[in-house]
Amino acid sequence: MPRFNERARLDTSQVGDRRGKRGAAIGVAGGGAGILILIIALLFGVNPADLPTDTSSQPDEAVGGVPGGSLSEHCETGADANQRQDCRIVAYVNSIQEYWTEEFARRGGQYVEAQTILYTDATQTACGLGTSEVGPFYCPGDQTVYLDLGFFDELRTRFGAQGGPFAEAYVLAHEYGHHIQNQLGLLEQGGQDSGPDSAAVAIELQADCFAGLWSSHASDTELLTSLSDEDIRVGLDAAAAVGDDRIQQRTQGRVSPESWTHGSSEQRQQWFLTGYQTGDLAMCDTFN
Repeated sequence: MPRFNERARLDTSQVGDRRGKRGAAIGVAGGGAGILILIIALLFGVNPADLPTDTSSQPDEAVGGVPGGSLSEHCETGADANQRQDCRIVAYVNSIQEYWTEEFARRGGQYVEAQTILYTDATQTACGLGTSEVGPFYCPGDQTVYLDLGFFDELRTRFGAQGGPFAEAYVLAHEYGHHIQNQLGLLEQGGQDSGPDSAAVAIELQADCFAGLWSSHASDTELLTSLSDEDIRVGLDAAAAVGDDRIQQRTQGRVSPESWTHGSSEQRQQWFLTGYQTGDLAMCDTFN
């Protein structure tokens, strides 16, 4: 499993903690619209982050979260990340954002950090109501990644992945890939179409490639000491588990490529490997 530099300091301000605050999160203004958005998302298999909603009446706490929260009490160093899952999430987020900060600077740009919010079951976002049923997602409306840690249990039990610490890293790096697309003006190209050659699939595969990019350079950041071949294998296994064909076969007993929105298992593995093996942002052009 990935090992973190035990003396490296963790920045918990990049991760908000809403776990155990289900009632307050769902009860804010706009919750009814959020439920409708969730139903649409579940029916059509889309990310609620892709659906517009009016957030003008939502209080700041509902969309921003509390930076650090209780995490600051027990997630201080890489040694904590080597022992606790929530601290490990903080460390991954720190490492991913350190890489992209340096990559943007190297290219003469400025990276804008995104926050990750940990929640339990459901929480309000600038994109409507987010729930664990939808899985981890990025909301461009508040530039935040939302994650219920229970998803990683489902990744094993529901999706058949091996699971493990680097499966968590792959998922986070993929969602931060959408944040990169948002900053580069690419996310809006996704649209609502479907199929193996659709723009929606191209967006998801590019996020996989961006996840591979970070993986290629992860040990260059302050936090991660090294990644092993086994870590990458676990990441590839997670990518395959959430391929559209694999999910369709498990849930409906047949594969329907015309309805794909994220790409096949083979495609997702291929583009993660492209990012990892080349380490080159220019190689992640999934649109061409």
